[in-house]
Amino acid sequence: MDSPAALVEHIKSEAAAGGQPRPAANGMSYVVLQVVLKEKLWGTGSGNLTELENAINAQAAMGYRLHTITTAASGSKGLGGGDRIQATLVFESLV
Repeated sequence: MDSPAALVEHIKSEAAAGGQPRPAANGMSYVVLQVVLKEKLWGTGSGNLTELENAINAQAAMGYRLHTITTAASGSKGLGGGDRIQATLVFESLV
């Protein structure tokens, strides 16, 4: 079993991770990514909206356009601090 410190580091890295660009599976036309934006520990506003921009631009560079985006907010001030916004992005292939 992992140590508590290793578990905390894993949770932190997952919370700040953006969606990784990827092509659709063979025969499919859509890609779905989730990007978790971690809000600042103190104050307001996201310190990492570039994560969202990077995910969108990376998919665009592979020939996809943003079809749909939805967000869900969490008011949690738990482990790792700060609120989180989860963005679910659906990309459509242009080819």
